[in-house]
Amino acid sequence: MPFIMGIVNVTPDSFFDGGAFAAPENAIRHGLNLVAQGADILDIGGESTRPDAKPVTPQQEMDRVLPVIEGLRDCGKILSIDTRHARTMREAIKAGAGMVNDVSALQHENESLGSVAKGDFPVCLMHMQGTPQTMQQNPQYNDVVRDIVSFFQDRMAACEKAGLSKDRIVIDPGIGFGKTLQHNLLILRNIKEFGVLGVPVLLGLSRKSFIEKIMAQTPVVQRLPGSLAGALWAMAQGVDILRVHDVAETKQALTVYQAINSPVQSCFSDA
Repeated sequence: MPFIMGIVNVTPDSFFDGGAFAAPENAIRHGLNLVAQGADILDIGGESTRPDAKPVTPQQEMDRVLPVIEGLRDCGKILSIDTRHARTMREAIKAGAGMVNDVSALQHENESLGSVAKGDFPVCLMHMQGTPQTMQQNPQYNDVVRDIVSFFQDRMAACEKAGLSKDRIVIDPGIGFGKTLQHNLLILRNIKEFGVLGVPVLLGLSRKSFIEKIMAQTPVVQRLPGSLAGALWAMAQGVDILRVHDVAETKQALTVYQAINSPVQSCFSDA
């Protein structure tokens, strides 16, 4: 079964929760609830990267996330810092984070790669074409799957050259980050192709707008069924980590799927 990464958005402008967990005490409570529901990892972010989101400074981001990391560091699960800022990476690790998840694949700031290269924690490199402000303005690829695989090959080579070993790298193809609906579907249909990279694959499709492009008039609050369908598909394809908003529902769906798919001894086997 994939690891479940529960999302803790400590932002006032999250596309899903609309800032419900912007206050540290609310975010900590939410994180503990996700752990109780079965999360293996908590992904804590202080900067929204939805399309057209406004960037924040590293200081603003740290003011949001560091109290939450400190409040959750004894929860018994891995805390991931979702950031593209080198300083936030460094301070979050000091505060108790045990993973870095960067939507820019360590390219947003020159210091980023050096800030994580010498540690012993996993680092997730995500693919994004453009920036959150530009990524959905007519994204183009020659072959979306091959192009993203090539991107990761280049980034992984740069990481290894800087001292970030391959056994610490996780990759995320970035559903919705500079992709059309067709690009997203091609990535999902061909997700096994990323296995050539030889590292774990993380997938984040929870509640995303591609669901509404498939099923019209499905606002974010109604996208749980589509999110679970995507999670089950990903599990069947061997994806290693699922980044989700709805931990309990995802856990139940994956557990039932796994039970159905597991070999069961027939009651007639001894007949």
